[in-house]
Amino acid sequence: MSKYLYLFRGGDTQRIQQSPEQMQAHMQKWGVWMKGLAEKGTLVDGLPLGKEGKVVTGGKKVVTDGPFAEGKEIVGGYLIVNASSLDNAVEISFGCPIFEHDGQVEVREIMSMNM
Repeated sequence: MSKYLYLFRGGDTQRIQQSPEQMQAHMQKWGVWMKGLAEKGTLVDGLPLGKEGKVVTGGKKVVTDGPFAEGKEIVGGYLIVNASSLDNAVEISFGCPIFEHDGQVEVREIMSMNM
């Protein structure tokens, strides 16, 4: 088994148009999905990310405000999962509720570093 990172992007346009009841129902779907992953031993970690942040760039370490919430590429959260292969990790991601809001899941293998 290897560990894979899910980076969640998008879906905000549809989500903000929902009623509070619809938002709550959607969040419950996230809870059910993540609980199922945990019960199977697939879920390692994961949390939503705050909307505000800073970006540090270059050798001079220039600090700017960002990322910006209106950007489609904003990372809204992450999960780390155990999977047998990249294809298996992608298949596991198919159950993610973000797809109901036209969101995106980037799936990347987490490599080990020998220190």
